Amino acid sequence: MGATGTGDGWTQCAAGHRHWGRVGAAGLLLVAEGSALLQLRAAWSHEGGTWGIPGGARDVAEDAVAAALRETAEEAGVEVPPGAVTGELSIDHGGWSYTTVLARVARRLPATPVDGESAALEWVPLDEVADRPLHPGLADAWPLLRPAAGRRLRLVVDGANVVGSRPDGWWRDRRAAAARLREELAGLRVPGAALPPELGLPALQVWAPETVLVVEGAAAGLAAGPAVAGVRVVAASRTPGHRRGAGDDEVVHVVAAGRAAATDGPDGPDAQLVVTSDRELRRRCADQGVPAVGTSWLRRLLEERRTPGGR
Repeated sequence: MGATGTGDGWTQCAAGHRHWGRVGAAGLLLVAEGSALLQLRAAWSHEGGTWGIPGGARDVAEDAVAAALRETAEEAGVEVPPGAVTGELSIDHGGWSYTTVLARVARRLPATPVDGESAALEWVPLDEVADRPLHPGLADAWPLLRPAAGRRLRLVVDGANVVGSRPDGWWRDRRAAAARLREELAGLRVPGAALPPELGLPALQVWAPETVLVVEGAAAGLAAGPAVAGVRVVAASRTPGHRRGAGDDEVVHVVAAGRAAATDGPDGPDAQLVVTSDRELRRRCADQGVPAVGTSWLRRLLEERRTPGGR
């Protein structure tokens, strides 16, 4: 089902092929419990009788994520929260593009054909998707999508180290500085090209991370404050036995807990990346098999978001 705005309509790409969606199109690859939600296209529709994903034309005012989530609600009756999005893969045909938005939820949600474009909706195990007669677009993209389907990037941010690296008078009010960082991290999108290769993540254009912000000292109270979309704030423990700073120990604890959770998941393995410039903490994370990037890496991403057209 296309968008209700001016995005509806056929257009032609540079290769001379006709595509639906005057400003591009988007669809949602939704994964739960090791399966993907697939849509059997109605016989009368374009490429009818093939299996694809819910999707359609983007409206002029919509980004790919908004369009994919809207189309999934309209075609499958499934409401997926924006926080479930894990990444994006966009394929440019020359003047027209299709973006597959990847998302993950904890359980298989009931899905029912809502409009006439879907003949059926079915949760299909990821390893069996390629066995179906797929829509040509999905078939072409599946080798790129399969390694990323169901996986998530998790950023563990050493809040004190990041805040301390910024020449903005953070020391005057550490809690306020950490709160500003928390707001900046909300909805962060990470270009796949910016990730270190040792993470072993497939090459999506964009990864949408789950972010854990570790705070300590005067900023610890943020953990009890209101939630911010996509950011979980964890206060460093005050229990005895810390070898170094409480924040460092908490980062290591968060990393270890994340590794334990990821190994047993049906959709993993997830990848973790620590943000800190503390050399000893980076070494401790490396001992856990988790790489780290410096605070300048995160500052560049946040600065790009502030520029026109930034994410």
